[in-house]
Amino acid sequence: MGSKQMTQTIFEYKLKSRNPKTPHFYATIFVGVLIFTFVESMYSNSKIHYFNLKSHVTDTAPQFGYLENNVVMAEEQQSEEAENYDPLIPPDNVSRDERIEWFRRQLPEIEVLKSTTLSQQFHSRVFNFLNKGCPVLHHIIWMSPARSFGKREFLTLDSFFKANPDACLLIVSRSMDSPRGYAILKSLLDRGFKIQAVTPDLPFLVKDTPAEPWLEQINSGTKDPGYVPLSNNLSNLIRLTILYKYGGVYMDTDLIVLRDFSNLRNTIGAQSLDPVTRHWVILNNGVMIFDINHPILLEFMQEFATTFNGNKWGYNGPQLVQRVIERMGGTEGFNLTILPPRAFYPVDRVRAWRFLKKPQDESESRWVENQLNDLSGREIYSVHLWNKRTKDLEIEEGSVVAKLISNHCVVCDGIIKA
Repeated sequence: MGSKQMTQTIFEYKLKSRNPKTPHFYATIFVGVLIFTFVESMYSNSKIHYFNLKSHVTDTAPQFGYLENNVVMAEEQQSEEAENYDPLIPPDNVSRDERIEWFRRQLPEIEVLKSTTLSQQFHSRVFNFLNKGCPVLHHIIWMSPARSFGKREFLTLDSFFKANPDACLLIVSRSMDSPRGYAILKSLLDRGFKIQAVTPDLPFLVKDTPAEPWLEQINSGTKDPGYVPLSNNLSNLIRLTILYKYGGVYMDTDLIVLRDFSNLRNTIGAQSLDPVTRHWVILNNGVMIFDINHPILLEFMQEFATTFNGNKWGYNGPQLVQRVIERMGGTEGFNLTILPPRAFYPVDRVRAWRFLKKPQDESESRWVENQLNDLSGREIYSVHLWNKRTKDLEIEEGSVVAKLISNHCVVCDGIIKA
C-alpha cells in the first residue's frame, strides 16, 4: 500500500470512528497526518540509501559481488540462509531414471549451471584482478557452502601466501563471494595479500570449448548426473576451462604449500610410480600448471564431455587426465611435464593419518624429524593432506603436519590440537 493511500485510509478511519469534534481536533488530526507522511518518506529514503551501496565503494575496496547491486546482495543473503540444503547432492538408493527425474526438478535451483546477474561479471572481475599486478593467476575452486570452508581449507591459503607473498589467488566460488566469505578471507586481506572470491559463469567458461554440448545436455535434464555429487565433477571441469582461458595454476584446497610454483610451466604430478620401472602409474589433477590455450586442455575437456560418468569417483578428474595421456602415447608433442610424486604428493594417502599424529615415544619423535628433513627438499612444492581420508582427524601438536604448519603459515589460526 503506498504512503498516500495508507494515510488516506487512516484519515477516513479516524473520521468515521469519532463523533464530530471542534476545529481544534481536526487541526490536530491534520498535523498528525503530515507528521506521519514525513516520517514514512524519510524511512523510504533511508532504505534507498542503504541499498545504493555501490555509490559508497571506493577503488581501494575489495571487489565482492554482494556490494555491486541490491539484487545480488539479496540473492547472496538468501543463499547463506539456505546453506543446509545442497541441490547438487542426489538422493541415495534410487535408480538412474529416478535420479534423472529428481535432477530435472532441481534444475531451477542450481544457479551454478546458469548465467546470473553476478556470474556474468566473472570475466571483467577476473580481468580487473589480474590488472592488480598479477602476472600469473593462481586459483582454487570451492563448490560447497561458505560455512564449510574450515581451518583445513584456510591452511591452503595461509601456506600459499607464506610461499608466494606477492602472488594473486582467485577463489572460484559462489558461496565465498559473499559477506561470510569476506569474513573468512579478511585476515589475509588485512595483511595486504591479493585474494578475491568470484562467482563463476559456467556457460561463459565452456563456450567454444568441447565441454559446451555437455553443459547443454545437463541443463536440458537429459543427462544422468550420477550419484557422485555434481559439485565434484563441476570442479573438475571448471579448473580445465579456467586454465584454458586464463592459464596459470590450479590447486586443491587440502594442501600445505611449501614453495612457490613460479619455475613450473605446463606441469602435472604423478601420484604413484611403478617400483621397478619408476614410470608413473597414477596421475592426479590436484595441482595443474598450464599456459593459456594449451592444446592438451582441449583434449581433457573433450574426454570429460564424451565419456562423462557421474557414478565413479575420480573418473572425470584424476583418471581422466591419465586416460588422455595414455591414449596420446605420453606427453611428446604437448610440451607437458609430469613430475614425480614427491613434487605435489610426497605423503601417500594410505599413510597420511600418521603424519597428523603426535609422537608417543623417542622412536616416533625421530621418525617425525626424519620425515620433516625429507620434506624439506627443494623438489617438493606441496604436501597433500587427502582430506577425504583425514578430514575427521585432528592435527596433533608435535606431528609432522603440525610442525610443517608452524613453518609455513602467516595467520596460523589455531588449527593444531594441543
